[in-house]
Amino acid sequence: MATSVSTAPGSAAVSGVAPLRAGQGTSFLLRRLHSLSGIVPVGAFLIEHILISNSSILNGPTAYAHQVRFLASLPMVPLLELFGIWLPILFHALYGFYIWYRGESNLISYPWTGNWMYTAQRWTGGIAFAYIAFHTYTLRFSGIDLHVHPGASFGKVQAELFSAPLLLFYVVGLVAASWHFAYGIWLFTAKWGIVSGEKAQKRFLAVCLAFFFVMSGVGLASLYTMRARYAQQATDAAGADQIENAKPAVAE
Repeated sequence: MATSVSTAPGSAAVSGVAPLRAGQGTSFLLRRLHSLSGIVPVGAFLIEHILISNSSILNGPTAYAHQVRFLASLPMVPLLELFGIWLPILFHALYGFYIWYRGESNLISYPWTGNWMYTAQRWTGGIAFAYIAFHTYTLRFSGIDLHVHPGASFGKVQAELFSAPLLLFYVVGLVAASWHFAYGIWLFTAKWGIVSGEKAQKRFLAVCLAFFFVMSGVGLASLYTMRARYAQQATDAAGADQIENAKPAVAE
């Protein structure tokens, strides 16, 4: 959730994003870490979760169960989750909220594109954090343990999607997380000076927007597949074991 340049009253609108420059104290270092953590490991986690794990849903409950079982079989899973996912997400979110609290978008007075993008990045970050926190708690820390019974993973998520409010929350959260990450990639490359110049930044912005549509499209297709294409799956241990021991489904 990196910041963008805002204009002062009476000044001309600034196009593009300037690279981060060294400042006093720890602010520069924290902003660097905040910007980097949005790409690695938080962004890498989103890519794996949406484009790899969730896309396996398109091949059915058995394929998704095998993907969850693979992830659960990785060595030192609790440490990987703690230091590779939860703590980086918590740091990125909390410092992002601090940046939001200290920032000024001038959206009403100066409604140019940069301010709209800044405001959208702040709000989608907040929505994405709530979505990830809720999704993590309900699937990882409540109900049946999916590390022990990965075959229950499809049914456990599917049960939530049959609730209209939760389905809407999942759709909004998924789109918000996809936008926040895709636009965050553009901000990262601009802030770190990887992509410089107004024309180059505009071209790369188009690439990032295309990536947003790919991520959100795959995620929404996964939600549709769970809710509409398959009968409701069992979420108890017996049903989970039956699905887990089945052969992976073949893509249609």
